[in-house]
Amino acid sequence: MIEVKAFAAYDAETPLRPFEFERKDLAPHQIQIEILFSGVCHSDIHTARSEWGGANYPVVPGHEIVGRIVNVGSEVTAFKVGELAGVGCFVDSCRHCASCKEGEEQYCEEGMTGTYNSFERGTDIPTYGGYSTSISVDEKYALHISDNLDLAGVAPLLCAGITTYSPLRHLNVGKGHKVAVLGLGGLGHMAVKFAASFGAEVTMLSTSPSKEADAKKLGAHNFALTTDPEVMASLANSFDFIVNTISAKHEYDTYLNLLNKNGTMIVLGVPEIPSVAPAMSLIWKRRSIMGSLIGGIKETQEMLDYCAEHNITSDVEVINMQYINEAYDRMEKSDVKYRFVIDMASMKN
Repeated sequence: MIEVKAFAAYDAETPLRPFEFERKDLAPHQIQIEILFSGVCHSDIHTARSEWGGANYPVVPGHEIVGRIVNVGSEVTAFKVGELAGVGCFVDSCRHCASCKEGEEQYCEEGMTGTYNSFERGTDIPTYGGYSTSISVDEKYALHISDNLDLAGVAPLLCAGITTYSPLRHLNVGKGHKVAVLGLGGLGHMAVKFAASFGAEVTMLSTSPSKEADAKKLGAHNFALTTDPEVMASLANSFDFIVNTISAKHEYDTYLNLLNKNGTMIVLGVPEIPSVAPAMSLIWKRRSIMGSLIGGIKETQEMLDYCAEHNITSDVEVINMQYINEAYDRMEKSDVKYRFVIDMASMKN
């Protein structure tokens, strides 16, 4: 057995605190990764506090994992000891449904196995995530990480990165397109970076004028204040795509009218109170609302390779593991630019 130190949520009300557990010895096709950095996603908070329901305590969050391989199973062929590797939002899937065969394991018809708050397939063994010193995963669900990028900035690519990359690639967003990004947080800042890198003209939509400088620094060409009626009126029928990352309550109609004919709103944020999709705003311009999750292993590797080639990482604030509860509080106040990342060396202190 592999002894692991971690931080866990023991219930929905109390702060995360130290937790020790054992991972099974490596199976033939598994690799063991010593975790170097683990990103902190807002999903971690939702799960730790059981805001989405179904938390299986204790919960060890973390699905933006980067580390170095310290051991490999007897039949591993794709990875070697000493190499960097990453783990994203899932660690297994059924492997035989249509989605899995198409390389879109995130849409597994039997349900993907989450990196945390899930159970190893066919067992009652819980999965524990990246707020830990070590993780073991089947090589088919691990990712190669380039050593030419800042590893702390790479970690959030495993969730925030692929969540925005995947729909933009699915829709072939590129030169000649006009893209608006709604919400400048962990997802939004990556949407700006990718859309601009793909050659699109990018406009940041925000309620806060103070975000204009940051948006343009990240690559946005334009900035629009959504609280200004004249500005919003001037943007009617302007965009081919809107990347909607807002998780707070809001009405889709306000933004759907900014789409041109055949325009698409990509929904990535999940408000606690569902937003209304007004039929008339869709019908009159043949507009669409499209949801998207993350990406499959193949596409996530493609994204990581693209980022390595184009020097793209997330903007992060590196923290010690012991700061996680303060980080959660700050995230609730949107007080981070734009992702917290845990330096797991702090677990050795």
